Amino acid sequence: MHRNGDITQPAPSVFRIRALRRPLRRAVAALACGSLLAVALPLPAHAALIGTEQMLHADGTARGRIQALVARADVRRELLANGVDVGQVQTRIDALTDAEAADLAGRIDTAPAGGDVLGIAFAVFIVLLITDILGFTHVFPFTRPVR
Repeated sequence: MHRNGDITQPAPSVFRIRALRRPLRRAVAALACGSLLAVALPLPAHAALIGTEQMLHADGTARGRIQALVARADVRRELLANGVDVGQVQTRIDALTDAEAADLAGRIDTAPAGGDVLGIAFAVFIVLLITDILGFTHVFPFTRPVR
């Protein structure tokens, strides 16, 4: 920097900021390159013929799983506690199309029991990690605060 012919040196904090930017830029560039490579890779596809027997049994298993769930005593208690008639539920299950029954059975199978505990734990970890890096807390010994 020039001021009236004098050469003044920037403050030492400017050097620290510049030194921190270089590794950050490299990390962001490496992450971007890795993401582009991952997107460019083709994913394998699997296809097969489905026989008539397999198709006929697929609907029965999906509908059977739903009916087995409704037949459980604890589910019936909850339905009655919420004012839902079990007979009406059975009628609606019977009225489902094959695709709707398969979709509902799939959603029942993939639904987390008791909520998404892993997602909540991950979110808490990320919040604590960020506050640790910013210097507000000291929870993790492997982090260094920015301050």
